[in-house]
Formats: sequence, structure tokens, C-alpha cells
Amino acid sequence: QVQLVESGGGLVQPGESLRLSCAASGRIFSINEMGWYRQAPGRQRELVASITSGGKPQYADSVKGRFTISRDNAKNTVYLQMNSLKPEDTAVYYCNALIKVRIGAPSNYWGQGTQVTVSS
Repeated sequence: QVQLVESGGGLVQPGESLRLSCAASGRIFSINEMGWYRQAPGRQRELVASITSGGKPQYADSVKGRFTISRDNAKNTVYLQMNSLKPEDTAVYYCNALIKVRIGAPSNYWGQGTQVTVSS
């Protein structure tokens, strides 16, 4: 089946950077939109950034100008470059992708999550 595997989380100080990666593997026919969500303790999961198969990105207002989403379609991988990190960026970050395993409607897949902690 399809798996999304994230990497790149960790503990950093305010103002520092991290780069998250998420690779999709398995029986994949095509991948539509890919994105990153995050969930902080006691809060709902929220969209951070997404990118279409053609490379068009969109961002949450809270990360515009600091985060950059990109993807490598040949590697079925999506990235999230996070610069100027703030304590309020602390959360578990989840990769999400709309994937077709055959001709027809895509299905929604999630990664297992990776912890990002921004603290001095």
C-alpha cells in the first residue's frame, strides 16, 4: 500500500531553520496535491502549506515569507523549508497527499508526524 514517511523534525532555537521531507512510496499511479499540516497541543490540526502537482504553492498567513514548500515529482517527495522559526511554530507536523493508486478518484493519505520544537 501507500506510505508517507516524514523526516527532518527536531529541536531548534528561535530564528533557526529546519527542513522537513516527506516521501511517498508504494503502488502509486499519480500524486495530486501534497501538503503539510501541524497540530499543537490542545489545538486543531491546521494547514501550513500545500502545493499542486504543477508546483503552485499556498501558505497559511502565519508562515508566509518564512516557510517554503516544494516538491520533486520524480521522487514523490515534498519538502518544507522553515526559516526564522518561532516558538509558536512548535507542533507535530504531518505530511498529507492526495494519491491515486489506479485510474479514478484520489485518496487522502497522512504521514505519521514529526515533532518540531522551537525553544530557547
